[in-house]
Amino acid sequence: MITHYPYATLGAADHGWLKTKHHFSFAHYYNPSRMGFGKLRVINDDWVAPGTGFPTHPHRNMEIISFIRSGAITHEDSEGNKGVTPAGEVQVMSAGTGIAHSEFNLSSEPLTLYQIWIEPNKRNVIPRWESRVFDQSSSKSLPLLVSGFAEDKDQALFINQQARIYGGKLSQGTKLTQTIDSQVYVLTSSGRLSVSHDNQQIVMEKGDGAEVTQTSQLSLEALTDTEVILIDVAK
Repeated sequence: MITHYPYATLGAADHGWLKTKHHFSFAHYYNPSRMGFGKLRVINDDWVAPGTGFPTHPHRNMEIISFIRSGAITHEDSEGNKGVTPAGEVQVMSAGTGIAHSEFNLSSEPLTLYQIWIEPNKRNVIPRWESRVFDQSSSKSLPLLVSGFAEDKDQALFINQQARIYGGKLSQGTKLTQTIDSQVYVLTSSGRLSVSHDNQQIVMEKGDGAEVTQTSQLSLEALTDTEVILIDVAK
């Protein structure tokens, strides 16, 4: 089953320096029918103005993944981690027992990113942060970016949950079949994407989301050059 959430129907907030769309209830946006998707709790589609950002604030017991779409984000936290993550990189933070961090756009260009929160399967772990570069060139498949499975530890960033996140750019006309372990949330970062299984098919535009359940395979076709993220997450 595929349930489509067009960009225009998402929750929204405009703080001037931050413009954001919420796929699930977050902060001042509350929708009782959109409280998460299995262990996936938050997806925020953020635009951050140059020279601004999120001042130091705390987190506990959450796996936080940032997919940088354009620009660069500067991270600093209470564990002594510091780093700049540009477009084409992904960063993860296990908040565990508690961590405070700041995230700023210190460049002269706007920053766009997806912030993804997943509930952990282990609580009160030692906090950690890391980032990794992934190939953003157009490809015939979606690389694995993030995983909580031991067999993926050498090729993906680790999180404390039975989930896999795939993402990348697909050239127009690319068709592929994606195997699903549990259930998938699809994000179209740019372009147009056909998503189908069995007798159901939708066309996703830039910024759209879609829930896919009750299937072990999903067919994708890039109708234009497209950037897509698939979050395969435990129920």
